[in-house]
Amino acid sequence: MRITVKPLFGAAAAAALLLAACETVPATDTALDDTGAAEAAPAEPAEMVVEVHEGDFATIQQFVTPGGVSVWLVEEPSIPILSLRMAWEQGEASDPEGLEGLTSALVYQMNEGAGDLDSLAFATRMEELNMSFGCGSDSETVYCSASMLTDNADEAMDLVALAMNEPRMDEGPFERFRREQLISLKTRETSQQYLARRALEQALMPDHPFARETSEESINALTPELALARKDEVMVKDGMCVTAVGAMSPQELAPLIDEAVAGLPATSDETPIEDVDLRDPLEAPLVVDLPQPQSLVIFVGKGPARDDPDFFPAYVLNYTFGGGGFESRLMKDLRVEKGLTYGVYTGLDTGDHLNFWQGGGSTKNESAGAFIEGLRTEMTDIAENGVTEQELEDAKAYLTGSYPLSFDSNSKIAGNLMSVRLEDLGIDYLDRRNALVEAVTLEDVNRIAAEYLQPDNFTYIVVGQPEGIEETASLPDPEDEEISLDDAGDQEEHNSEETEAFPDPDHG
Repeated sequence: MRITVKPLFGAAAAAALLLAACETVPATDTALDDTGAAEAAPAEPAEMVVEVHEGDFATIQQFVTPGGVSVWLVEEPSIPILSLRMAWEQGEASDPEGLEGLTSALVYQMNEGAGDLDSLAFATRMEELNMSFGCGSDSETVYCSASMLTDNADEAMDLVALAMNEPRMDEGPFERFRREQLISLKTRETSQQYLARRALEQALMPDHPFARETSEESINALTPELALARKDEVMVKDGMCVTAVGAMSPQELAPLIDEAVAGLPATSDETPIEDVDLRDPLEAPLVVDLPQPQSLVIFVGKGPARDDPDFFPAYVLNYTFGGGGFESRLMKDLRVEKGLTYGVYTGLDTGDHLNFWQGGGSTKNESAGAFIEGLRTEMTDIAENGVTEQELEDAKAYLTGSYPLSFDSNSKIAGNLMSVRLEDLGIDYLDRRNALVEAVTLEDVNRIAAEYLQPDNFTYIVVGQPEGIEETASLPDPEDEEISLDDAGDQEEHNSEETEAFPDPDHG
């Protein structure tokens, strides 16, 4: 279905780009003034074309604003709340070398004051409007979110526009960010999760930007000026994705979005990072010594990409293997039958540059060897013998039956739409997803098990003081870095609800 509507202000939007994932179109034509400088020419009002996808889960309206921003909107008139998501596919991994942490500094500051409003005044204004706004980042993505009542959406979006176009980057909040980061440099050295992740990156991708991390030097090198410059590199109109859910029409939403991003650069020269080429698995577990009563064990191997035909068979198989809680084989064996752990899990992690199958769990130091042996035994069994027809049907029933729970709020719908956009799954994916799960056959699942779940396909990292491991792998010792915290002060927590724009994509 196609609907044509008139924009509330001028600038042509190219309907041909509507089906592109997150592309922009020029908002105006340009001409030269008497001095030879480029001058924006008034554009004739143009029709804004809205493509409507009538889906089972949601009716999605797809359009490009007069300002050239690509938007997916689910209009929900019964709930007077607007949930908005914005995302750019550049993240922390593309921080300049020596300035690791710069993207984190940028997103931290985005709700710490803008225009004439300092940090406290900005927070007070958000409270007065009963709204939230904040930004976050991961290795590959920067994202922002806002939630507001539709009754005062104009005022709330004015505040978003102020933050997007005139962030203050005041020294006070910036210094607080530095203090928090310096504290984290020390506390992370006693975090099992951090030490496991660092060891894994050193083992499998030591030369990739994903393996770079913050240091005292990089944090102290950051400045508000550098953060503002980083904003202009990352937050640009070209490639920007927007999703929205709420009681608002395309005609009402388009000018609010255009105002919010009016000051963003059109494009950026940012260079995409390269794909990860994982090294071969270590031949024995890698142990990171940490005085703890328990050992954390993680294991990682190659997995299918999101657009690989093997993804859905692997996704269904993962439920039976380790992703299905107490219904998974690993939980039944390692917790229920053997009592080696309170919990063990597995999952598929997909992205633009890295895809892997991972899992983990904690166990007493004394039983670490038995825990790893139990993992390998279950992998061997499922790789050699496959799963049963009943296990397959149980997995499908859960994965399809629980899917609607991902759409029980405006915020969840907006987040899921953004995941679909960033992974380029197509506007009809929400309707196709359960059929893709149901189409997986026993032959598909068992073929994937034999290919991916061989125990020697995985690298095993153990953090703690494990016992019962006869042979271990080793890595070169990282350079010792002394961290000075004399001037760091007490750590001040930043409002995680405002900086975490939306949850990690649901890869199912």
